[in-house]
Amino acid sequence: MFAGIAGAVVVLAAIGGTVAAIGFAGAAAGDRPADAAPSATASTTPDPTPVPTPLTAEEQLLASAADPAACAVSFAGEGIADAPMLQTQGTLYAGLPIPSREGLVFAGWYATPADAAALAIPGRVNGSEPVACTDRRVTLHGAWVSPEQNVAEDARIPILMYHQFTAKPEGESGWLRGNFAYIGDFDAHMNHIATTGFYLPTWDELSAFIDGRLFLPNHSVIVTDDDADQTWFDLAVPVVSTYKVLATSFMITAYRQDPPPNMYVLRRSHTHDMHRAGANGDGLIVNLSVPEIVADMEASYGVLGVKEIMAYPFGHYSDTAKEGLRQAGWEMARTIEPGYVTIGTDKLALPTVRINYGMGLDALINLIG
Repeated sequence: MFAGIAGAVVVLAAIGGTVAAIGFAGAAAGDRPADAAPSATASTTPDPTPVPTPLTAEEQLLASAADPAACAVSFAGEGIADAPMLQTQGTLYAGLPIPSREGLVFAGWYATPADAAALAIPGRVNGSEPVACTDRRVTLHGAWVSPEQNVAEDARIPILMYHQFTAKPEGESGWLRGNFAYIGDFDAHMNHIATTGFYLPTWDELSAFIDGRLFLPNHSVIVTDDDADQTWFDLAVPVVSTYKVLATSFMITAYRQDPPPNMYVLRRSHTHDMHRAGANGDGLIVNLSVPEIVADMEASYGVLGVKEIMAYPFGHYSDTAKEGLRQAGWEMARTIEPGYVTIGTDKLALPTVRINYGMGLDALINLIG
């Protein structure tokens, strides 16, 4: 008996803090104190599987996009219900929606709600602007005006028409001298447009403006070049790139099929092979039948991949030419008739502001402000 006690003391001395536990461990079950808890194994209930949070519309778009430059563009504002869309960072916005709302006229997309409330041109965003996102997302804010406000603006949109370019301040000689804009003047023109707050409408916006569905400010301008002459590529395109001014090059696709020289240059049709005289001495387009015009324009579309707007060769057109364009799927056409685009302008007879040699900055300001 004493030996057992002595042994127990030795164990107790060795492990101190577990005295009670070891003392009872050597005893019979019946010797356990009545208040000692039984060592039953507790059953556990597994945690329920968490329900994943549904992806937002923007997250769904981004999850489906393999391009790391993809950006989810969302649209906000009163009466705005357009779904988000994917755009590509570093490229120009493409195909932004033009919403409709009963009794109101859409007034564009803006970078902030404050810009939208003020209709601030510097904050207005369209297809002349490159996409810039934060964490692959950006929100554009819509604005509206009343039909009365839209009419009261009395916007007159100039479509500038350039042709060839020259590096000679004294100009070129010959009967086409007037076509050659001095590149120093062109540089001054683009600098003025880029730095004095002009809005640069896209062609789909111009169409909606003509219909009375979109508000454009008077301080708007569209830049175009006819023929895609080599001097356009060599002299003018670098200026367009420097000032980041959206410009349209009307190409005769039977003669040139150059890719866009930079993202600010849109390629549009100057017909495929109708930029030559017909039997009556006028442009070929007014000498052909509707099916022949359709065939030519479809050939041009095969090169450019876009319809939307074309420029009549030599400015010649007729009802037959207009019908040929309609049947070929073109919505708008630019003439060489002087004037400005307003609400209700004939979309297949858009006027223009011709730029000739010798027209410096003052001349441009007199024409467009």
